[in-house]
Amino acid sequence: MQNCSLDQWYGSAKTFTWYEHLIIYKECLSDNETLLLIHGFPTASYDWWKIWEPLSNKFSLLAPDMLGFGYSAKPSGFPYSIMKQADLILDLLKEKGINKFHILAHDYGDTVAQEILARATKDNRLNIKSVCLLNGGIFPEAHHPLMIQKLLMSPIGFVLSRLLNRQKFEKSFSRIFGAQTQLSKEELAIYWNLVSRENGHHIAHKIIRYMQERVVNRKRWVGALKDYPGKRGLINGPEDPISGRVMVRRYQEIISKENIWLLEGIGHYPQVEAPGELLERYTEFLQ
Repeated sequence: MQNCSLDQWYGSAKTFTWYEHLIIYKECLSDNETLLLIHGFPTASYDWWKIWEPLSNKFSLLAPDMLGFGYSAKPSGFPYSIMKQADLILDLLKEKGINKFHILAHDYGDTVAQEILARATKDNRLNIKSVCLLNGGIFPEAHHPLMIQKLLMSPIGFVLSRLLNRQKFEKSFSRIFGAQTQLSKEELAIYWNLVSRENGHHIAHKIIRYMQERVVNRKRWVGALKDYPGKRGLINGPEDPISGRVMVRRYQEIISKENIWLLEGIGHYPQVEAPGELLERYTEFLQ
């Protein structure tokens, strides 16, 4: 599959102003039900490009770059949090007149999805038809961050974010992909461009505070997923050192043993590493 350039992906993107911050989002409108795609850290909606067209045959799609990510604004003084990102997405849905939707989320996006589920329990205007999660820190006790993530969370995080460069990013980023599904040099360059756009890597130490938020809000976010009455599922790349097999076992213990798919040989980014297999499993989930 030929790579999609950032110009190609964002050439048709739309804009939304949220509290004076420019938010970029992709959409594909149709008469079908809406699928909300929520990306992870430290990337953006571009993560979905390999499965965008096939999904558009079944859904009306909406995929924002959250604040601080991708082509959206990256204000240095913003108090980044999962709560704020959920606010942003729900405001975008309201702007679009959407209150009934499915969710497919990844990584950081899993936690944003969990917060949206928590709010839906108290807001009957939100009708979440299904939620399917990819690799992410659903349970903080089963999440194993890389050393660079730990350092970004530490008191020296500010300094580290200033020292982060393409070489360091590519070395760290490559560690979370499967042995046989590593990104090419061209793909790594694309992701570095996404992360470093408008010096986005300089705020990594602020955004990554979400890992502590997961600990503080564990009861709320795990409870929201556990109590969600609709269809839920997990598609996981078990070779992921951050949230692979250990996360799956914890999901089975706490949430459910049903609707779980492991993509053998795949790491942290199933939608990038095995888009065809992911689509097959997601189709099974929907059925």
